Amino acid sequence: MPETWDYTLYVPNDPRAVTISRRTLRLILTMHGLIGLVDTAELLAAELVSNAVRHTKGPAALRVRRSPEGVVWIGAWDADPVPPEPPGVVTEFEEAGRGLGLVVACADGWGWQPSSRFGDRGKYVWCELGVA
Repeated sequence: MPETWDYTLYVPNDPRAVTISRRTLRLILTMHGLIGLVDTAELLAAELVSNAVRHTKGPAALRVRRSPEGVVWIGAWDADPVPPEPPGVVTEFEEAGRGLGLVVACADGWGWQPSSRFGDRGKYVWCELGVA
């Protein structure tokens, strides 16, 4: 049975939170021997946290966990309860609006659910990566 763990990084509404989240995620996965997931996981975390920071005014959080089945879950919570925009078709020439399209293309699954932290209602957008 794989080792299970669960980390949460609370971040302010600040563009630097994306870089801090990516580097923290890289460290977590490296320390748990999952270096093969780092590049894809960083991309996914950056998109999720970027959306949380860009589209809301409140705090956010990055959550990373490994399930007993060995799946790595990456999610971002934000204080806006409005569901995320459905991912659209992404072309290589688009500069914005690619976030969830990249998540759908790179993750093994994704979703969202209403959630609350800091006493605020919000949402949790997540994706999963299987460990090869």
